[in-house]
Amino acid sequence: MKVYFNNSCNICRAEINLYKKQNIKDIEWIDITDNKSAELETQKNDKTLLRRLHIKDGEKVIGGAEAFLLVWRKIPKYKFLYTFFKIPIIFTLFSYFYEIIAFFLYLKNRKQLSN
Repeated sequence: MKVYFNNSCNICRAEINLYKKQNIKDIEWIDITDNKSAELETQKNDKTLLRRLHIKDGEKVIGGAEAFLLVWRKIPKYKFLYTFFKIPIIFTLFSYFYEIIAFFLYLKNRKQLSN
């Protein structure tokens, strides 16, 4: 599984670095900052990649809150988050909250987009 994240965002980098410390062999961490190959691999433009966390598992690309669930499911230390946040009503609330936070992080980091 490949995880596409914004390493130039301090908040994003800090969270992903927590996950990276778990050394999960099945996860490849891909920085989307000025990364045209990430755009080609995901078939997403830089704006879309910057807007949300994305994962690619096989040929399927998943973004947003669902992507976090899949990351947490792969990391034993964080599997409890997967178990909790996959509960339908919790997932719905998590998805809305994630979209709000992601929107503000996007606004904060959009200057890195190549126009």
